[in-house]
Amino acid sequence: MVPRLLLRAWSRCPAVGPGAPSRRLTAGSGPGQYLQRSIVPTMHYQDSLPRLPIPKLEDTIRRYLNAQKPLLDDGQFRKTEQFCKSFENGIGKELHKQLVAQDKQNKHTSYISGQGFDRHLFALRYLAAAKGIILPEFYLDPAYGQINHNVLSTSTLSSPAVNLGGFAPVVSDGFGIGYAVHDNWIGCNVSSYPGRNAQEFLQCVEKALEDMFDALEGKSIKS
Repeated sequence: MVPRLLLRAWSRCPAVGPGAPSRRLTAGSGPGQYLQRSIVPTMHYQDSLPRLPIPKLEDTIRRYLNAQKPLLDDGQFRKTEQFCKSFENGIGKELHKQLVAQDKQNKHTSYISGQGFDRHLFALRYLAAAKGIILPEFYLDPAYGQINHNVLSTSTLSSPAVNLGGFAPVVSDGFGIGYAVHDNWIGCNVSSYPGRNAQEFLQCVEKALEDMFDALEGKSIKS
């Protein structure tokens, strides 16, 4: 089969978008090329991934504030700092202890985070809701809502049994991007609500991929 790059877009209803020119993606194949196949049952992580401990709450708060600083003016940032200090020294500390205790009792799962903070804060919020605790004021901060407004939502499910899949946007003005990576082709579905132009976004994705192919092949990038 001729290697190809397949792009499709979905907006309000299924509509096939433009196909991109054929490009060779890889000269070989194997478990290390793109995605590792896993025999681990669903809802479990691959054995090849390390089991990371839940980070310290103060480290998560520090990363969160570092991410917020470029987005807020001085006054907004000071308010967000106050929310963080109150949460870290109050209900957040107790929720964190409970989360660590649950993690120790479930060693078959793993907290995969690295330098991230969003999953940790989400877990504490979910735990508070599960315990019937009133939503901590930290989560009512407009800055928290803004940084969790994810315009781009991406995910993948690559399998010989799946040709191509899709994922919905998580906010009304966002895009949902389902992408697949195979040995001889890559592709994606882009979905959106009526207020966004998925077709135009897909054309930008195609242009970006073409630029990357040109750079890898030593060609000049077209403006």
